[in-house]
Amino acid sequence: MMSVLGRWLGGAPLYRGAEVEVREKDGVRTLHLGSETIQSAMRLDAPNALELAYTRAMMAFLLFASKPHRILMIGLGGGSVSKFMYHRLPQVRQTVIEVSSEVITVARKFFFLPPDDGRLSVELGEGAQYVGRCTSPVDVMLVDAYDGRSLAEAFKVDSFYHAARAALARAGVLAMNLWSSDWAFDHNLQRIERAFFGRCICLPAERPGNVIVFAFAEAPRRLQWRELNETAGTLEQDLGLPFLQYVAGLKKMNQHDAHGLRMNA
Repeated sequence: MMSVLGRWLGGAPLYRGAEVEVREKDGVRTLHLGSETIQSAMRLDAPNALELAYTRAMMAFLLFASKPHRILMIGLGGGSVSKFMYHRLPQVRQTVIEVSSEVITVARKFFFLPPDDGRLSVELGEGAQYVGRCTSPVDVMLVDAYDGRSLAEAFKVDSFYHAARAALARAGVLAMNLWSSDWAFDHNLQRIERAFFGRCICLPAERPGNVIVFAFAEAPRRLQWRELNETAGTLEQDLGLPFLQYVAGLKKMNQHDAHGLRMNA
């Protein structure tokens, strides 16, 4: 998964491998990929919860696609988002593409990622290449493609986002985590905007640093505040995440009026 902009201030190492380090402190286990930056975190007494703010914010795609069936995730990390969906969204069939076999092994051994079954398939591969070959449309695509320092090179080109749009179902949603402090943030966002014809909105995570970009294969129907808040209230009750706060957060970075969000389409 993409890194957050926090730094881990200590913790006993549980595992050190060629690419991955796992640490633990105060009941929280963290994943690191060659740096101090936290890639994924799990609270040991709530292993299926979403510990990091940006992972919770990524779930705001449910405001626009409240009943997804097929989800493609690029980047596994410790598997936090995948575990949450596995346990809380039983109708979802997930395919997760991860470029590192060591990350997959560590996610299963140290972060309790479930084994593959009919609802979860974790595949070793390069995510951008997989998306370019995708032939079965997906309802939601989640992209979390930072290493410990920057966005992976394969996601810094327009062709990936054109392929991502083509891989989505007609009402499909792309949710991608970006670092707002990245010098290339504007360039990365503009690539998404170009590929999706401006059908994009941004949600700042609860803690500063990460911005979740939602891009739509076609103009979404649900953009009115009344409808968004009704959906958010139901989701908040069902999943225990602050969806009403996410609706409020959408006002911070997007064009809107008294009736709802506005976007180019």
